[in-house]
Amino acid sequence: MTVTFPKVTVLGAGTMGAGIAQVAAQAGSEVVLQDVTAELAERGRERIRAFLQKGVDKGKTTAAVRDETLARVATATDRAVACRAADLVVEAVPERLELKNELFREVAGAVAADCVLASNTSSLALSKVFLGVVGPERCVGMHFFNPVPLMKLLEIVRTDATSAATIERVTEYAVALGKEPILVVDSPGFASSRLGVCLGLEAIRMVEAGVASAEDIDKAMVLGYGHPMGPLRLTDLVGLDVRLAIADYLRRELDLPGFEAPALMRKMVADNQLGQKTGRGFYTW
Repeated sequence: MTVTFPKVTVLGAGTMGAGIAQVAAQAGSEVVLQDVTAELAERGRERIRAFLQKGVDKGKTTAAVRDETLARVATATDRAVACRAADLVVEAVPERLELKNELFREVAGAVAADCVLASNTSSLALSKVFLGVVGPERCVGMHFFNPVPLMKLLEIVRTDATSAATIERVTEYAVALGKEPILVVDSPGFASSRLGVCLGLEAIRMVEAGVASAEDIDKAMVLGYGHPMGPLRLTDLVGLDVRLAIADYLRRELDLPGFEAPALMRKMVADNQLGQKTGRGFYTW
């Protein structure tokens, strides 16, 4: 099988990193899934195995596809070694600008000159993520959505320095991954997070003001506007703390009052009501 990027390295073996590694392996790429410890890296590979096994159990895939996909996923802890032979490096580490920038500065010196460097950031301005990175023409945003193997959208984000050749290669690969790519100019929040967070914040303000219950607000968007999931349930799934951090970042960067986080949201985060991961948010999980 010929693929745009035969060798792919994914940095960060959490939920997003494991999902990205899975779809890359399913597309025929040889993948290295890297994290800071062997335990974390193996846990990421186990996420892939468990996801594929669910597909087998439901008759949506075969045991052969499961095994072939897993055979293409190796794990590593040494970042430089993991990236050395890569044609594409995708980072899926926590949303901290300094961490991402330091990572790419390091990786740029360990890979070939034509290796594409991609960030999975959902909101951070790529001009800052890639600041000072050697070879800015090969740097691009590849914003996947959770769960990666199921969500069709891939937001491709270009900076002022991203070359047309890089965009072409990444777009071709997106299609091979089974995604529907959209192209967005580098801006805080891009298209998806900027609109999605704004909608979620307004929904929280409505709960705060007693306009309607969380369930009914979500139902309005699902049944009235055709959204697959309401903004408050989605906030629970993403994590209130994650969305609060994005909202605060967008408020600072865009200077728009619509991104001012509601007091209710701050209180829920302070009370550890973060959504699905803590068992309680706008819903009980």
